[in-house]
Amino acid sequence: MELARKTVTDTDFRIPVEPAPPPLRRPDLISDDEQAIAVATVLAAEFAAGSAERDRDRVLPWRELERFSETGLWGITVPREFGGADVSTHTLAQLIAIIGAADGSLSQIPQNHFYALEVLRVGASVKQQRFFFERVLAGERFGNALAEIGQRDFKRRTRLFRERGKWIVHGQKFYCTGAIYAHWIPTLVVAEEDARDVAYLAFIPRNAPGVTIVDDWDGFGQRVTGSGSVGFDQVEIDPEWIVPFQSSFERPTTIGPVAQIMHAAIDLGIGQGAYREMLQFIRERARPWLDSKVERASEDPLTLQNVGNVWLRLRAAEGLLKRAADATDAARADMTEDSVAHASIAVAEAKILTTKASLLAANKLFELSGTSSTLSDDNFDRYWRNARTHTLHDPVRWKYQAIGNYYLNGKRPPRHGAI
Repeated sequence: MELARKTVTDTDFRIPVEPAPPPLRRPDLISDDEQAIAVATVLAAEFAAGSAERDRDRVLPWRELERFSETGLWGITVPREFGGADVSTHTLAQLIAIIGAADGSLSQIPQNHFYALEVLRVGASVKQQRFFFERVLAGERFGNALAEIGQRDFKRRTRLFRERGKWIVHGQKFYCTGAIYAHWIPTLVVAEEDARDVAYLAFIPRNAPGVTIVDDWDGFGQRVTGSGSVGFDQVEIDPEWIVPFQSSFERPTTIGPVAQIMHAAIDLGIGQGAYREMLQFIRERARPWLDSKVERASEDPLTLQNVGNVWLRLRAAEGLLKRAADATDAARADMTEDSVAHASIAVAEAKILTTKASLLAANKLFELSGTSSTLSDDNFDRYWRNARTHTLHDPVRWKYQAIGNYYLNGKRPPRHGAI
């Protein structure tokens, strides 16, 4: 089956998107961490080749995602008892950063897929785990419908309720990264129980009657993530697709640290991609400043100082990401108030540094390369646009506050998944 390659124009923007086709074949099986990194490295080289064009023309990466899925990488966090590789958190973060250096949008699209897998690992029944983990190993992808706009109190308006003996979902979501490409849409819903709202994650088939997805994401960065709108008009779902969500935050779990470390990895990858482009441009195309009295831009002493600074910031961010991943795995092995708090703070520290490093790398790409680096044919501004857009995901200023409160006052961070 030939997958449609869609370029969004003014005439078709905001038109509902057809469901993703079923997997063309069962994916390869990744057996361990080493294989996952090796496969991701090969895949990133393929993705890098067309990333500038996809971003510039806003071409949705259907073929690339099918290739991504077929490698088996989307199943690497499935626990071994269910047939997966159950890779470490560091390997997951490395995978995302490796892909992100090639294409920032392609690194963000599976983020909510892996998030949903962690929700299943932590809170689903064995029956639910067996069903959904098998779907993933068979090549099906999860998207997301978590966020809503238009409300200042962050209360969810998308409801789960019973009607004539059936479970129904009704509501509207936005920032639904990956939903366009998904076979299942894990949706944050609220149900009234004992006069209070309780949150669940409802796994809704993309092709269920009443589900509508519109590609109306028009942010200046991460342009082909498909982070637009999803509507649910009286959608009937199977009760076995409803997974506890709120209860997984009322106790210490690794859902939050896993979610946030993937965001940090996306930022790190974008920064690493910008850094590589900068090195190549300076070596091959940039000119030295006349006062430097050198023949090549790569010998300019002030350029060398700045390149060293960017490298150091990225390396430090990479080190904190590894440290945070180890803390997250330790918390997963023994989920307590203290271990999860420690992991959350370690991830927050990494996210602050990946934010700073990615923005620095994207800025220095232009500053050290010169005016010719701004030519539209290269589309280097995608690195800055992607870094600036994605680093807004959960404000860093509040991560500083959480870190300070933890070390100064011994106060654990809140367990809402955004620290």
